[in-house]
Amino acid sequence: MAAKPRYHNPVPLNELVSRIVDPVLAKRAGITTSLLQSWDEIVGARLARHSRPEQIKWNRQASNDDAFEPATLVIACEAMAALHIQHETSEIIARINAFLGYAAIGRVKIVQKTISPQPPPVSAKRTLSAKEEQAIADKLVDVSDDGLRDALERLGKNVAASRK
Repeated sequence: MAAKPRYHNPVPLNELVSRIVDPVLAKRAGITTSLLQSWDEIVGARLARHSRPEQIKWNRQASNDDAFEPATLVIACEAMAALHIQHETSEIIARINAFLGYAAIGRVKIVQKTISPQPPPVSAKRTLSAKEEQAIADKLVDVSDDGLRDALERLGKNVAASRK
């Protein structure tokens, strides 16, 4: 008797990556991809642009009978955001603990570093007038390859729509 082929439902890429990356992050830094992805929701867009969670340092327990002690969250941030984070530390701790579902974080340690810039939000492009679309089409009349002409037309429309 032959084994039946097994078919699996498609799985979103972020779930596959999380399954691979989360154990490594948990072992190395004590954090998960969900915390990194939700950072801007936790601290707000203003602070998230200039900071990121870097590590959760858990206190070592001598035995299983020792009382639970909350961890220290290490936040990497640029110099201009350090003061804001310091003033909002208690709010950040409360939000992270609410995100994690228990009082996991008790302290915050701020480390000043250069944070790579986040890409700017994509702005809505304006719609082109019929005259602008016709001007782009007129410039591409001599292009014989259909695929190339379509690609150039899309490029021209995107460039024109991004201009004000």
